[in-house]
Amino acid sequence: MSGREKWVAALCVLAFILLAFLPVVGSAYVLTLGISVAMYTVLATSWALFSGPTHYISLATGAFYGLGAYVVASGIGVLPYPVLVLIAGLAGAFVALLVGLATLRLSGVYFVIFTLGLAEFIRQVVTWVQNNFSGSRGLYVLTDIGQKHIYWELLALAALVIWIGWLVRRSRLGFALRIVGNDELVAAHSGINAPRAKVALFVISGVFAALVGAVMAPRFTYIEPSMAFSAELSFQVVIMALLGGVHRLWGPLVGVVPFTLLWELISASFPTQTVLLLGVAFLLIVYFIPQGVVGLLEKMRRPAAGGSDHA
Repeated sequence: MSGREKWVAALCVLAFILLAFLPVVGSAYVLTLGISVAMYTVLATSWALFSGPTHYISLATGAFYGLGAYVVASGIGVLPYPVLVLIAGLAGAFVALLVGLATLRLSGVYFVIFTLGLAEFIRQVVTWVQNNFSGSRGLYVLTDIGQKHIYWELLALAALVIWIGWLVRRSRLGFALRIVGNDELVAAHSGINAPRAKVALFVISGVFAALVGAVMAPRFTYIEPSMAFSAELSFQVVIMALLGGVHRLWGPLVGVVPFTLLWELISASFPTQTVLLLGVAFLLIVYFIPQGVVGLLEKMRRPAAGGSDHA
């Protein structure tokens, strides 16, 4: 690790330590925003770990999130909460592995459509099971876990996913995925097992999405399939990651913070037009800033740097 990387790591650790005091010094509303920012930071960063280097647009976040939430909601009165969170992560890994092995040989729009349908498929299965065997469409989540604990758990997950992302990008797996993203044919001729590399990152992404769903479950007194398995959540995560930029590890965070704050305002002012506005936001980002804010800033810096070198 270079001297610069050590300084960056030290600053990151200091930032997370300071953020841990938010529930102590902030108001209830600030804590609510903190939970949203921390949640989307984990989801967008883990999404970018897979979709950034591979250029595969996954819309499966809502499926894994809902899976984790339902694991906790189903067993909250039977097993200890930490055990349920662990089970949720394992369930996310198992489903992501099955989906990855079955679909990651697809590419382009076929993969997008499949991952979008995954959340709806699981939602319909859960709804059918509950309607036919439990007599209700949702589950109560009765626990003494408060907002502060949820925030701290999400903050710990955010630190963990950033650390894992840093390790992956410096590893042979990260190097292999960058080659796969640029040209799978070249990767195959270089001896890289592209399907295995893509599945590995897809599993990591699925695990973190399931863990976030598990951690967020106690925040809601009642969980039902339409709320847990939300396609809107999947699109929000994609938009936030693309807005910030997926070619840098810290890029998604640049999109998460402003978009979360803006979305709070939009949801309060236009509650019936959120899906339409999500679509508009996606089109604007893809058309005007396809490399995200981070890519735009780097593009603006390059001519200036070139001019100074010439001078």
